[in-house]
Amino acid sequence: MLLKTFGWSFAITVLGLGLAGVLWGWQGLAIVGILSILEISLSFDNAVINAGILRKMNAFWQKIFLTVGILVAVFGMRLVFPVVIVAITAKLGPIEAVKLAINDKAHYEQLVTSAHPAIAAFGGIFLLMIFLDFIFEERDYKWLGWIEKPLARIGKLDTLSIIVALVALLVSALTVATNVAHGGGDKTTTVLLSGIGGLVTYLVVGGISGYFEGRLEADDADAADDGEGAEGVGGKGADAAPVRKGGGSAVGLAGKAAFFMFLYLEVIDASFSFDGVIGAFAITNDIFVMALGLGIGAMYIRSLTVFLVRKGTLDDYVYLEHGAHYAIGALGVILLVTIRYEINEVVTGLVGVVLIALSFGSSVLRNRREGKPGQESSAKSEVTSGV
Repeated sequence: MLLKTFGWSFAITVLGLGLAGVLWGWQGLAIVGILSILEISLSFDNAVINAGILRKMNAFWQKIFLTVGILVAVFGMRLVFPVVIVAITAKLGPIEAVKLAINDKAHYEQLVTSAHPAIAAFGGIFLLMIFLDFIFEERDYKWLGWIEKPLARIGKLDTLSIIVALVALLVSALTVATNVAHGGGDKTTTVLLSGIGGLVTYLVVGGISGYFEGRLEADDADAADDGEGAEGVGGKGADAAPVRKGGGSAVGLAGKAAFFMFLYLEVIDASFSFDGVIGAFAITNDIFVMALGLGIGAMYIRSLTVFLVRKGTLDDYVYLEHGAHYAIGALGVILLVTIRYEINEVVTGLVGVVLIALSFGSSVLRNRREGKPGQESSAKSEVTSGV
């Protein structure tokens, strides 16, 4: 099970470290290893969130996430995205931006970090919305009941999460954005526009995927009812392809829902990955060393996501998603604070790890109290990919 799930990650690690040793020597090998660990520590909570969404997707879209998704994560977000940011910021063509990244690494690093306020505002508000929508929703299981119960009650106001996020953005724009550490000067307008962009992206992508998911569940219920009524005529409903009202099939609708969930996952990954890219500049400004190290770490996050889905871990340890969402909320706030103030990546990574560790420990204690040893859930979601 372990080798099947993490086999590709182990193979990529050996290949990547070997390549680093050949191209850049022992120093390059050490830097790639450090960057891999940095990425894993910063994105561990991302794996839990990914697993919570991935288990809702069918086998085909799980494969897409684990194949196309990893290409987007490794090459798109860790290598191409910083170059695109430089091209936009410096008003350069893509080829000139690549040449700058290779030939003038110091200037390239300066341009990437100067774009940090915009990216931090976008990612911070996007992640904050994920946390707020989670914490304001009524749930069967409550980890920190003294916080979650009252918040769930006031969360019945549908627009509350948007209001809180906009207030956080406004406070950030009027405080930390007035004299930023990255790029210098007043970035109030940049932060406001980027934060609104993050909010709109969350509402559009999350809203559409939620809409299609809701329609799919409703159509599945209708198909089950129709199948019961037609059992004596055309066979059981489970043997026939469910068809939704209006002509399209439930399979097509599932594809639309999964497609927008896939986009949602990629935006989440983008919000996490840029924080790792900025942190990586404290270690190296070589884009290829950086992409290799962060890419290896991203592979382990994908494998960990698969492991959590296959083992049914989120069903067995019911507070894990709570811990991951609290970590995401903390990261959203940290991103907004880093618009002006430097926060060590070790602190950022430890916050997520500690919150998830505490939620896991609480889940274990709950299972012991209820006589559940935390064995694999009987209702696992199966990921068919060998990644």
